[in-house]
Amino acid sequence: MKKARRTVNVKILAMVVQMALFAGGCKDKPNAFAPSDDEPAANAARRPVDPKTAGSVTGVVKLEGVPRRPRNISMASVPNCAKMHSSPVKTQDVVPGENGTLQNVVVYLRGDFAEYSFEIPQAATLDQNGCLYVPHVVALMKGQHLRVTNSDETTHNVNATPRVNGAWNQSQPAGAVVDEVFGHAEIGIPVKCNIHPWMKSYIAVFANPYFQVTGQDGSFKIENVPPGNYHLTAWHEVYGAKDQDVTVSASQQASETITFSDRDRP
Repeated sequence: MKKARRTVNVKILAMVVQMALFAGGCKDKPNAFAPSDDEPAANAARRPVDPKTAGSVTGVVKLEGVPRRPRNISMASVPNCAKMHSSPVKTQDVVPGENGTLQNVVVYLRGDFAEYSFEIPQAATLDQNGCLYVPHVVALMKGQHLRVTNSDETTHNVNATPRVNGAWNQSQPAGAVVDEVFGHAEIGIPVKCNIHPWMKSYIAVFANPYFQVTGQDGSFKIENVPPGNYHLTAWHEVYGAKDQDVTVSASQQASETITFSDRDRP
């Protein structure tokens, strides 16, 4: 009986080892809610990127297939917001751009930027206008202020639920401003209004300035990039993340196309 148990234990141990080796050999797909990059340790010798050798990454995010049809949003319960829209308001989880492109995609570089210093930009803004969050996706650097404004004639509440940064949930009367600062990089922080459940937005926080959110034409441009090899990642709230390699040569522009498929949606 003891011999049989030892045999079973050996088989189980072998299976565990095989699974560990398999996991170690796989390239993980970036998690939608993982930190955007490994945050570099403190380095007193950091220096600005040399503009004479810096390059850039430009491109477009495309969407293959027929995207899901947006649903109508009823704002009948908030007449002040309803009258601000001349046509039916649609959900914003999937917004196709021009020429088969995709809007509201966070595109960013992952790589080793530990030797460089970056200035923190002025405050980014997330507005509540017409009972919608504007923009639907906002990206900023850690340490950069986020001003959440309320342009509506009604009270909202801003409920952000990060997994790395601290959560916050704050009532916001008309005209009020909420000021927040994130201390850690994190992608896809959900934001909602509990009073008006159709109001949803996402925040992306980075440890460096190499990111952009695609607009109506699905394009992006990431500038002042030091020469090197990087991962170019695109994140979307429905389609998840796409990751591809990109090389930035000195004083050169790299051009990339990132393609999501509607088959990727859950």
